[in-house]
Amino acid sequence: MDTFSTMIIGAVDKIKNAVVKIDIYKTQNGKLRAAGSGSGFIFSSDGFVFTNSHVVEGAEKIMVSLLNENEIEATLVGKDPDTDLAILKIYAQGHSVAKLGDTSELQIGQFVIAIGNPYGFQHTVTTGVVSALGRTLQTQSGRMVDNVIQSDAALNPGNSGGPMINTDGEVIGVNTAVIQGAQGLSFSVDINTAKEIARQIIRDGKVFKAYLGLQLQDVPVNEKVRQHYKLPNRGGIFITRIEPNTPASRSQLLEGDIIVSFNNKVVSNSNELFKELTHREILDITNISVIRHTELLNFIVVPVEKKV
Repeated sequence: MDTFSTMIIGAVDKIKNAVVKIDIYKTQNGKLRAAGSGSGFIFSSDGFVFTNSHVVEGAEKIMVSLLNENEIEATLVGKDPDTDLAILKIYAQGHSVAKLGDTSELQIGQFVIAIGNPYGFQHTVTTGVVSALGRTLQTQSGRMVDNVIQSDAALNPGNSGGPMINTDGEVIGVNTAVIQGAQGLSFSVDINTAKEIARQIIRDGKVFKAYLGLQLQDVPVNEKVRQHYKLPNRGGIFITRIEPNTPASRSQLLEGDIIVSFNNKVVSNSNELFKELTHREILDITNISVIRHTELLNFIVVPVEKKV
């Protein structure tokens, strides 16, 4: 067998037993009936499961099917529609646990593998490459999901909530969406963001996030500009759009600026900015530094709490 195939098989083998099928049930005409399905994966030894918020929306009963066909009723611990993530808990023995990776070193062009249950076909594997990092995605409900990985790995209805993994079998994203009618565009929530969301949901049952009102994309910083201003970061966060009537729209920020510092801390990517926005003390006048053309400019912005 060729090396490429062996690499994919090896990666899938490490995680396949942690990937689950999720079926939800709602009351219709007085009876509890099947009302949709999706994917998820177990990420802790005590039975916590990642899936998408939209997969379990309105569910009155949630059943999780393991690869060995054991079906277990799950409890919804909490969800965050803004990142389209939900945490479930199952009480079962002997299940496998997915290893969560670190996306700080993820690069455009890197090979990725998606696993899920599209159209109910359990444990379907597709492959692709990372097409873009740190994107902001507008979901069908109109919500903006930050820090999304774009890839060309095929996703279909039912893939939602399944893992995107690297060739070491580590989860680097939670598959969340495809754009209707588009070919080769699929999106996964960055696992570093997902870890922070899970930590807050498991601890508090909900998520705190401050809000700026920016659509973003991670980009490299021009080397000459970086050296001129002695910037430590090789990457920055490009502002692709400023939402109206938001903290960003009331600041001096402009579309096209590249954020390199926030709250007096270097930010090289969307995930680092997201982490800063998960602290309550950020709801104050906050410094933000950007590169505009070839200038380094310093402004202030006042984040507000994002309401669900």
